[in-house]
Amino acid sequence: MANKPTAAANRKDATDPASAGRIKQLRMVAGIIRKSNPRALPIVALTGIGVIAVFVIVGLVTGLVGLLTPLGVALGLMAAMLLFGRYAQSAQYKAVEGQPGAAAAIMQSMRGGWTITPAVSANRSMDVVHRAVGRPGVVLVGEGSPNRLAGLLAAEKKRVSRVAFDVPIYDLQVGDEEGQIPIRKLQRKLMRLPRNLKGPAVADLNFRLKALPQSLQAPKGPMPRTGRMPKPPRPRYR
Repeated sequence: MANKPTAAANRKDATDPASAGRIKQLRMVAGIIRKSNPRALPIVALTGIGVIAVFVIVGLVTGLVGLLTPLGVALGLMAAMLLFGRYAQSAQYKAVEGQPGAAAAIMQSMRGGWTITPAVSANRSMDVVHRAVGRPGVVLVGEGSPNRLAGLLAAEKKRVSRVAFDVPIYDLQVGDEEGQIPIRKLQRKLMRLPRNLKGPAVADLNFRLKALPQSLQAPKGPMPRTGRMPKPPRPRYR
């Protein structure tokens, strides 16, 4: 009878939902990488095996195989995981590149205490501005045509400055045209911005921005011929 709790605990550990979830996530990411670059996973595996092999060979030559083999295994796994992460990031960029809202998706995966608000401003041409708040201050990131985004970013910057008058406000454009930042370089650009604010100041800035009224956005699709905005549906009463 005393062994039953131990066996149950072992079965519980073997079917740990957290572990199963991580394994499932790794498989899903590996599948995405395979579709994006069929050579990526073999390169990751060969990198890890190559590092281990080098340490084993050096250990055999120097007589320190017992010491260098565990070290080689650890470093080989580390090298493989780092390369796996690089390929996963590249596959993510390739999957979202050219799609509306790609910049917001990339920013939401960033680390470092950023608060991302997608589509704070937009127009009928599907140009859109996202807002990121962090240690650098406020960063407005626009997606769309450079000519149209200039005015859209300027208007949003003026609106934000009403409550963030003492905070640096940056504006960037994401895209492949001249003067824009490629989507794959967006995270690097944001992470290299100077750290102008401390934690409490960032929290206060987020609080002030929440009190800012939302900007009016143009409706999707063609405007009615009468020039009037469509009326909202009437509420139904029981």
